[in-house]
Amino acid sequence: VQLQASGGGVVQAGDSLRLSCEASGGSFSKLNIGWFRQAPGKEREFVAAIGRSGERTEYAESVKGRFILSRDSAKNTVYLQMNNLKPEDTAEYYCAAEDFLTTIVVTADTSYDYWGQGTQVTVSS
Repeated sequence: VQLQASGGGVVQAGDSLRLSCEASGGSFSKLNIGWFRQAPGKEREFVAAIGRSGERTEYAESVKGRFILSRDSAKNTVYLQMNNLKPEDTAEYYCAAEDFLTTIVVTADTSYDYWGQGTQVTVSS
């Protein structure tokens, strides 16, 4: 499975961005997709995850109510809509996938087997 993350950029506080994670080389319907981020000098942290069918989602407390996940099976793509961005959202964002769990969505990065390259999000105040 290969993952391609895109959509990052430089925005001002309060703006929105939509990140995309396109999967290839595997069965998209079997993939749980997660987003993680890492800011300079900090550990990688969980942001959000969506289950195979799109019915199950998990969000970090810091992004609840601002970030929204969706998935488009026709495009093999998961989207992370980020609204009301804050300077503390500045980080490199990574998407990851795992294809083992069927009924739960996990937040631990160690549970994910496939990783895409990062896309940088910078939010200025």
